[in-house]
Amino acid sequence: MALQHLTDEQIATWTRAQKDEWWFKNIFRGDMAQLTLRSGLTGFLLGGILSATGLYIGAKTGIAIGVGLTSVILAFALFRALHASGFAQDYTILENNCTQSIATAAGYVITPLFSSLAAYMLVTGVIPSWWQLMIWIFVVSMIGVLLAFPLKRRFINEDQAPFPEGRACGVVLDSLYHGAGDEGLFKAKLLGVVGGFTALYQAIISDGWMKLVQFKILMMDKWTGLKEPWHLHERLDQYYYMWAGKDSSLIPAILGTDIRQLGLRLTLDAAMLGVGGLMGIAVATSCFLGAFINFVILAPMMIQAGDIAPRIGANGALIPLNRAEIVNQWSLWWGVTMMVVGALVSLLAKPEIFKSAFKRKAPAAAGGTSDLLKDIEVPLWISYIGVPVFSVLGSYVTHAFFGVPFWLCLVSLPLIFVLTVICTNSMALTSWTPTGSLSKITQFTMGAIDRSNPGSNLLPAGMTSEIASNAANLLSDIKPGYMLGGKPRHQAIGHIIGNLAGVLFCVPLFFLLFLTPDASGVRSVTTLVSDQFAMPAALQWKGVADIIAKGLKGLPASALISMGVAAFAALALEIARIKTKGRFPISSVAVGLGVVLPPESVLAMFIGAVIFFAMSKKHKAAGTPGHRVWVEGMEPICAGLISGAALMGIGNAIINVLI
Repeated sequence: MALQHLTDEQIATWTRAQKDEWWFKNIFRGDMAQLTLRSGLTGFLLGGILSATGLYIGAKTGIAIGVGLTSVILAFALFRALHASGFAQDYTILENNCTQSIATAAGYVITPLFSSLAAYMLVTGVIPSWWQLMIWIFVVSMIGVLLAFPLKRRFINEDQAPFPEGRACGVVLDSLYHGAGDEGLFKAKLLGVVGGFTALYQAIISDGWMKLVQFKILMMDKWTGLKEPWHLHERLDQYYYMWAGKDSSLIPAILGTDIRQLGLRLTLDAAMLGVGGLMGIAVATSCFLGAFINFVILAPMMIQAGDIAPRIGANGALIPLNRAEIVNQWSLWWGVTMMVVGALVSLLAKPEIFKSAFKRKAPAAAGGTSDLLKDIEVPLWISYIGVPVFSVLGSYVTHAFFGVPFWLCLVSLPLIFVLTVICTNSMALTSWTPTGSLSKITQFTMGAIDRSNPGSNLLPAGMTSEIASNAANLLSDIKPGYMLGGKPRHQAIGHIIGNLAGVLFCVPLFFLLFLTPDASGVRSVTTLVSDQFAMPAALQWKGVADIIAKGLKGLPASALISMGVAAFAALALEIARIKTKGRFPISSVAVGLGVVLPPESVLAMFIGAVIFFAMSKKHKAAGTPGHRVWVEGMEPICAGLISGAALMGIGNAIINVLI
């Protein structure tokens, strides 16, 4: 069934009341099940699992991955299979949409755990309680949800804004239920097969899973004398170094520095292959360029010059050179400069995002009744009361839990609300949420007011990111529901359920994965950043906080020069992208991201992007089996790689903690 929509002329000339009447009479499906017990429970569980994979990938790459289409396909396949086996009635199209809305909300709500909150812990050395993190994330996310209700009537009902990502979910849902339903099952099977094989591979390379199987299940340590569990090495070059032994002549070096100290390793990371496929060849190439310039060219030069050197740690022990030391001592500064300048230039180059966000249309026609949807829309009084209440509550918990002055939190709110409207408008037009660049505006503004307390810039900026993300993504979730005739109230409630799922699943997981206690049971932020989890987003936030707090004093001259060159290069790259209308392939933000990511992850992402790019070119002809797998099935394959590796990786970390 073809989805109905208004013409451009109708959008421009009709009043919102007329548009609401048209939608109510032609699209609305008031008698169809939507937020049911099974759709809510499925969305909650699916959202919790997918948010866990999002936390895992975010900690490794700094990228918040969307799970909307993945949850659509999984929910469709699950209930189609249960229906075929006689265990349950098939999902309605609106139940499926509600499930994806809940799962998507769960996936986005946990972003502060690998960005602003993690940066706060790194800067201050303080680890808040798990219940404090849960309360703060949920309360702040609720501000975004409440802000979204009035914006929904403006952007969706009146402007009929495209919301490309949300529209894509609506189109896919319509095709699954009214078109090629077999295609949805094919994609679900593709995701399942790839995820299964990836999970098996991840188990074989994981010491925890192999310990569980070999020592706890098979008891091989009892009857074979095995001391350590056998497993494959994810780092493929490890086999070469085992063969080379201590023969230094066989160990590659750049300007006298062992390439392993530079982080130049060859790793078969399945999750990063999938991330590379999703990010595309242009972004992956930009990341690879940043990593190559930093770790192959600049870092060896700075080590040779003495600007990067081993240092004495707080415990008096010598900290040898490694990738994290290289980034923290020198590279972070020019990498963060590239990302911040590039993001801000890119944002400022789109003045329509700012203008249209606050511009109202003057419809030519009149008529209709504005109360037609009063029983299915979220009442505006909830926002008028809820936003002030939750804003004060959010400011209080930020003050109570993190020591940010209460008045400063309140002062930051008007700026946060304005930036949220801008972010929502950006999502409406492009499906791009510039939360990173917008949060830096708050971070620098609040930092200028209070330089002494890092929480004063990190937490209000974290509020900006969380509020804007929830408002924008709720509207993007509501878009497919609007296209398919769903009840807005049900989707709003579903979004809150998703936020709760993400918080309940991922905050405990955050402590298990990244804040492992030592032998005495004490947790420390020293385990937050590791070779496995580089926390690049947190390092970017920390870098900006360090600039605000300390200025540029104490940095070597080479770091200052690199920052100046990086700012100029970011400006030039973004101007080139603007002038070519996005055809220029190099992104300054992605170049900077390549600096703070582990080079081995960047290489895996680049390889993944190249594979999918090459296969899409080879099988570009529609209707062929290769096109169906590599082009139409690209996202399910990538989702299978990511989810299979992430879930088994999370399990491995938990096993190592518990066994």
